[in-house]
Amino acid sequence: MKARPGRAPVPASDAPHIPVLLGEVIDALSPAGEGVIIDGTFGAGGYTRALLAADPALQILAIDRDPNAIAGGQPLVAEAEGRLTLVPGRFGDLDALAEQAGKGPVSGVVLDIGVSSMQLDTPERGFSFRHDGPLDMRMGAEGPSAADIVNETDETELADIIYHYGEERRSRAVARAIHEARRRGRIETTAQLAEIVAGVVRVEPGSHIHPATRTFQGLRIAVNDELGELVRALHAAERVLAPGGRLAVVTFHSLEDRIVKQFFAARSGRSSHGSRHLPSQGAPEPRSLQPVTKGPVLPGEAELARNPRARSAKLRAVARTDAPVPPPLSAIETLASLPDQRRGGARR
Repeated sequence: MKARPGRAPVPASDAPHIPVLLGEVIDALSPAGEGVIIDGTFGAGGYTRALLAADPALQILAIDRDPNAIAGGQPLVAEAEGRLTLVPGRFGDLDALAEQAGKGPVSGVVLDIGVSSMQLDTPERGFSFRHDGPLDMRMGAEGPSAADIVNETDETELADIIYHYGEERRSRAVARAIHEARRRGRIETTAQLAEIVAGVVRVEPGSHIHPATRTFQGLRIAVNDELGELVRALHAAERVLAPGGRLAVVTFHSLEDRIVKQFFAARSGRSSHGSRHLPSQGAPEPRSLQPVTKGPVLPGEAELARNPRARSAKLRAVARTDAPVPPPLSAIETLASLPDQRRGGARR
């Protein structure tokens, strides 16, 4: 990314998490002046740190549901000398949190969807099959854990979670194997679950994908209601952005990207005829958003060499128009729900 006149260079973050598409996100948000930008997924503070450096007049409201991220971000809060407000909460509530902090309307919102490197690399969080630890996967400290879902969910519903959220074709076999295993005792660790899944899921020879990858993804999304949270966040960002304000969203798999793509298309008037994912809802609504990026922005070869975890990342960005905010787009919620929940009991 070329530096713009009068803009401080974006520093490389020294945090353990490497922010993906960092330069492209800063470019898409185009921060300038005494505005407020919301970092809805603070994590280790990579985007926030870069935004603070991008313009000395910029204020940042950063949000994270993970207590560890809030605690770990306090040194950056002190370093920012009043320019950074870091609050606990869900990014689906970002407009309400902005109002509580006295920060709206805002000039930008950035969302980095999914699990962070710190969470994946901390065994006691239970996100990864690569490290043995308690089967937890909760980004916050509330709600049922992955162990609760694995041990207590009906076999058919468990198969649906793994199939639709994890995109695992062998979901019924996985759910059946889990059901049989839990008869012998509660499944409590990531290693136990990974071994069960590896017993029924085969991968291509030479593949670097672990057999449990998709099952763990599906459970993590279900535990944290990640897709529902994303839908709420898109609507919240639309409400809190000032005219001309920008929304940049980085996704890491097709389920997330489909929701973002369809929402942006619907709100910018590019899906007036509907689609199989998001049917037309009648008369076209006011165009509350307009595209900033032409299609998804992908990592370059240099970034992929530095950070292999960036390989599936996509950035999409839009700008808020001065049109009124339309009613919530209820049809997009179907993309975040299991089919049996949205079709009155129909099963795949």
